[in-house]
Amino acid sequence: MESIIQTITVIALPVVFAITLHEAAHGYAARYFGDPTAYLAGRISLNPLRHIDPIGTVAVPLFL
Repeated sequence: MESIIQTITVIALPVVFAITLHEAAHGYAARYFGDPTAYLAGRISLNPLRHIDPIGTVAVPLFL
C-alpha cells in the first residue's frame, strides 16, 4: 500500500501540476497575443479541475 501512495505523491501530483501550469501558460500567451478564448472559458487557472474537458479528457480515453 505504501508504494501506491509513494508513487502518487512522487510522480502523479507533480505531473498534474506541470500539465496544469503548461495549459495555463498557453492561455496566458494566447490572451497576450489577442485571443481571449481560454480566458473567457476560465482556463487561465492553476486549478486542475478547470482544465478537464468532458470529451477530450474523459470520453475519448474511456473509449480508447
